[in-house]
Amino acid sequence: MTRFEPRDPDWEDRVRGSFARQEFMEYLGVEIGHLSPGETDLVLPFRQELMQQHDYFHGGATATIADSAAGYAALSLFPPGIGVLTAEFKINLLNPAIGERLVARGRVIKPGRTLTVSRSDVYALNNNSETHIATALVTLMSIETLDD
Repeated sequence: MTRFEPRDPDWEDRVRGSFARQEFMEYLGVEIGHLSPGETDLVLPFRQELMQQHDYFHGGATATIADSAAGYAALSLFPPGIGVLTAEFKINLLNPAIGERLVARGRVIKPGRTLTVSRSDVYALNNNSETHIATALVTLMSIETLDD
Protein backbone atom coordinates (compact mmCIF):
# COMPACT_ATOMS: atom_id res chain seq x y z
CA MET A 1 0.00 0.00 0.00
CA THR A 2 1.23 3.47 -0.90
CA ARG A 3 2.02 5.80 2.00
CA PHE A 4 1.32 9.49 1.48
CA GLU A 5 2.73 12.49 3.30
CA PRO A 6 0.27 15.17 4.42
CA ARG A 7 1.04 18.79 3.52
CA ASP A 8 -0.19 20.02 6.89
CA PRO A 9 1.45 19.10 10.22
CA ASP A 10 -1.98 19.53 11.87
CA TRP A 11 -3.79 17.42 9.28
CA GLU A 12 -5.47 15.17 11.86
CA ASP A 13 -6.99 18.02 13.87
CA ARG A 14 -8.17 19.66 10.64
CA VAL A 15 -9.82 16.46 9.36
CA ARG A 16 -11.47 15.73 12.70
CA GLY A 17 -12.67 19.33 12.94
CA SER A 18 -14.17 19.20 9.47
CA PHE A 19 -15.88 15.90 10.26
CA ALA A 20 -17.29 17.34 13.51
CA ARG A 21 -18.92 20.16 11.51
CA GLN A 22 -20.83 17.70 9.32
CA GLU A 23 -24.19 17.55 11.03
CA PHE A 24 -25.39 14.89 8.59
CA MET A 25 -22.72 12.47 9.83
CA GLU A 26 -23.81 13.14 13.42
CA TYR A 27 -27.46 12.66 12.44
CA LEU A 28 -26.66 9.26 10.92
CA GLY A 29 -24.45 8.27 13.88
CA VAL A 30 -21.26 7.94 11.81
CA GLU A 31 -17.92 7.96 13.65
CA ILE A 32 -14.30 7.97 12.55
CA GLY A 33 -12.83 4.51 13.18
CA HIS A 34 -9.36 5.01 11.66
CA LEU A 35 -7.45 8.02 10.38
CA SER A 36 -4.00 8.27 8.83
CA PRO A 37 -2.62 10.25 5.87
CA GLY A 38 -4.56 9.17 2.79
CA GLU A 39 -6.80 6.79 4.78
CA THR A 40 -10.09 7.18 6.63
CA ASP A 41 -12.45 4.53 7.99
CA LEU A 42 -15.97 5.58 8.88
CA VAL A 43 -18.26 3.41 11.02
CA LEU A 44 -22.05 3.44 10.80
CA PRO A 45 -23.84 1.47 13.55
CA PHE A 46 -27.12 -0.34 12.86
CA ARG A 47 -30.26 1.74 13.35
CA GLN A 48 -33.68 0.65 12.09
CA GLU A 49 -34.17 4.10 10.52
CA LEU A 50 -31.27 3.37 8.14
CA MET A 51 -32.79 0.16 6.78
CA GLN A 52 -34.77 -0.33 3.60
CA GLN A 53 -37.90 -2.48 3.28
CA HIS A 54 -35.97 -5.81 3.33
CA ASP A 55 -34.07 -4.87 6.51
CA TYR A 56 -30.76 -4.23 4.75
CA PHE A 57 -28.88 -0.99 5.24
CA HIS A 58 -30.26 1.39 2.62
CA GLY A 59 -28.04 1.92 -0.41
CA GLY A 60 -28.12 5.65 0.28
CA ALA A 61 -26.53 5.11 3.71
CA THR A 62 -23.90 2.88 2.13
CA ALA A 63 -23.13 5.45 -0.59
CA THR A 64 -22.99 8.28 1.94
CA ILE A 65 -20.28 6.73 4.07
CA ALA A 66 -18.37 5.50 1.00
CA ASP A 67 -18.28 9.05 -0.39
CA SER A 68 -17.35 10.65 2.94
CA ALA A 69 -14.61 8.14 3.73
CA ALA A 70 -13.03 8.78 0.32
CA GLY A 71 -13.34 12.53 0.83
CA TYR A 72 -11.73 12.60 4.25
CA ALA A 73 -8.93 10.34 3.04
CA ALA A 74 -8.25 12.96 0.34
CA LEU A 75 -8.63 15.93 2.69
CA SER A 76 -5.94 14.50 4.97
CA LEU A 77 -3.32 15.18 2.27
CA PHE A 78 -4.19 18.81 1.49
CA PRO A 79 -2.67 21.93 3.05
CA PRO A 80 -4.64 24.31 5.29
CA GLY A 81 -7.18 26.43 3.45
CA ILE A 82 -7.97 23.71 0.92
CA GLY A 83 -11.05 21.51 1.15
CA VAL A 84 -12.46 18.86 -1.16
CA LEU A 85 -15.77 18.34 -2.93
CA THR A 86 -16.88 15.20 -4.71
CA ALA A 87 -16.91 15.80 -8.45
CA GLU A 88 -17.92 12.28 -9.43
CA PHE A 89 -18.44 8.88 -7.89
CA LYS A 90 -19.49 5.44 -8.96
CA ILE A 91 -20.55 2.77 -6.53
CA ASN A 92 -21.05 -0.94 -7.03
CA LEU A 93 -23.33 -2.56 -4.46
CA LEU A 94 -21.91 -6.07 -4.23
CA ASN A 95 -23.91 -7.80 -1.49
CA PRO A 96 -26.88 -7.07 0.77
CA ALA A 97 -25.81 -4.86 3.66
CA ILE A 98 -26.73 -6.95 6.68
CA GLY A 99 -24.91 -6.39 9.93
CA GLU A 100 -24.39 -4.70 13.25
CA ARG A 101 -22.51 -1.87 11.53
CA LEU A 102 -20.97 -0.78 8.27
CA VAL A 103 -17.36 0.28 7.84
CA ALA A 104 -16.26 2.34 4.84
CA ARG A 105 -12.50 2.24 4.25
CA GLY A 106 -11.52 5.25 2.15
CA ARG A 107 -8.05 5.19 0.56
CA VAL A 108 -6.40 7.69 -1.76
CA ILE A 109 -5.31 6.10 -5.02
CA LYS A 110 -3.88 9.14 -6.80
CA PRO A 111 -3.45 12.49 -5.06
CA GLY A 112 -3.34 15.66 -7.12
CA ARG A 113 -3.35 19.42 -6.77
CA THR A 114 -6.76 19.84 -8.40
CA LEU A 115 -8.23 16.33 -8.63
CA THR A 116 -7.69 13.40 -6.30
CA VAL A 117 -8.99 9.88 -6.89
CA SER A 118 -9.96 7.76 -3.89
CA ARG A 119 -11.55 4.39 -3.40
CA SER A 120 -13.91 3.23 -0.68
CA ASP A 121 -14.63 -0.36 0.18
CA VAL A 122 -17.62 -0.83 2.45
CA TYR A 123 -18.03 -3.87 4.69
CA ALA A 124 -20.92 -5.11 6.80
CA LEU A 125 -19.67 -6.37 10.15
CA ASN A 126 -21.71 -9.01 11.93
CA ASN A 127 -20.66 -11.49 14.63
CA ASN A 128 -16.93 -10.91 14.02
CA SER A 129 -17.25 -11.49 10.26
CA GLU A 130 -16.99 -9.01 7.40
CA THR A 131 -18.91 -9.04 4.13
CA HIS A 132 -17.71 -6.77 1.32
CA ILE A 133 -20.90 -4.98 0.32
CA ALA A 134 -19.77 -2.08 -1.89
CA THR A 135 -16.88 -0.48 -3.72
CA ALA A 136 -16.86 3.16 -4.79
CA LEU A 137 -14.45 5.11 -6.96
CA VAL A 138 -14.54 8.81 -6.08
CA THR A 139 -13.02 11.83 -7.83
CA LEU A 140 -12.61 14.85 -5.57
CA MET A 141 -11.74 18.41 -6.53
CA SER A 142 -9.85 20.80 -4.33
CA ILE A 143 -11.46 24.09 -3.30
CA GLU A 144 -10.28 27.08 -1.31
CA THR A 145 -12.02 27.33 2.03
CA LEU A 146 -11.75 29.23 5.27
CA ASP A 147 -13.11 26.33 7.34
CA ASP A 148 -10.48 23.62 6.81
